[in-house]
Amino acid sequence: MRAFLPMSQIPAYRQSLVLIFAALVAVPALAAETPLFKLVARDGVFEPTVIEVPAGKRVRLEIHNEGKTAMEFESRDLKQEKIIPPGGKATVTIGAMKAGEYRFFDEFHEKTGQGKFIAK
Repeated sequence: MRAFLPMSQIPAYRQSLVLIFAALVAVPALAAETPLFKLVARDGVFEPTVIEVPAGKRVRLEIHNEGKTAMEFESRDLKQEKIIPPGGKATVTIGAMKAGEYRFFDEFHEKTGQGKFIAK
């Protein structure tokens, strides 16, 4: 029966391979635990306008700008802002929210580009 060797006795290139493999396995597992929500911005209008998210969990928001002009996703409540060119997309990670409502808007189309997260 073969015993495990201490890291100090394993050649450096094998240590690197082990660490790279561990990182490749861990990163997708962490990403899978963070829920992804999608938001479409189209010339000053969001779809959907209300996004329900789990309270107490970090979330990712994928924003697609299907409009003809740039848009700026902004939430003062969540301290987030991101400019997205026409036809572009971006993903933002939002920290865990307490139960409640959190407003977001398109700063370039603030009169019509309004939405909110509801954390439950």
